[in-house]
Amino acid sequence: MTWSIVAHDPASGAFAVAVTTCNFAVGASCPHVRAGVGAVSTQSITNRYLGPAVLDGLERGLAPNAAIEAALEKDEGRHLRQIHAIDRHGRSAAWTGKHCVDWAGDHAAVGFSVAGNMLAGPAVLSDTVGAFAANSNLPLPERMMQALQAGEAAGGDKRGRQSAAMQLTTTEDFPDLDLRVDDHGEPLTELARLLKLWRRQREPGLADAPRKADPAGLIDLDVIEANWVSRGLGLRFRR
Repeated sequence: MTWSIVAHDPASGAFAVAVTTCNFAVGASCPHVRAGVGAVSTQSITNRYLGPAVLDGLERGLAPNAAIEAALEKDEGRHLRQIHAIDRHGRSAAWTGKHCVDWAGDHAAVGFSVAGNMLAGPAVLSDTVGAFAANSNLPLPERMMQALQAGEAAGGDKRGRQSAAMQLTTTEDFPDLDLRVDDHGEPLTELARLLKLWRRQREPGLADAPRKADPAGLIDLDVIEANWVSRGLGLRFRR
């Protein structure tokens, strides 16, 4: 009931998932990312436990196909599932169970994978793949956005549209980017709007936030206040 992209950018070390569906709050169940390890989307009749299980396998050194097989081994509903993953080497793999609703399929490639089920037709998958491959000059989030929009133009989810999400992580134990459109008539249009806001309002502050390389982050009161002043904010810390 969904189609998604999982991708890895070796230059930044980023792992990302972008997903959309005609169902409520897809970002709450399908995407899973882990810094330094990989990215997974678990969909169709979603089993959320599969995402962490596959990431655990990748972290132990399993290849994506082996990590997916190991996660599915104890799942009696494996043929209702669709799951795909990518690791830090750019290797990807996918599983589409035999009971997934048509049209369903996957395309695992070096550096990314696309998978979908309950789609309008195979063009949704192929056009998503084609757009992702054709836009290698774009930053990874915008590249995934373009790809999902191409799939939507090819028919998307055959039931309609409702939600979309995008997650991306680089070095931290939590995503750098975590955007969700839980219920919207045009979820990809709204996701693209939120991505632009993230670029302007959130991304610039990531370098100053507490992180592994700098556990406190920016704490100089004068510097923080000067930034507020430059933005026209009359804010001051208590001293």
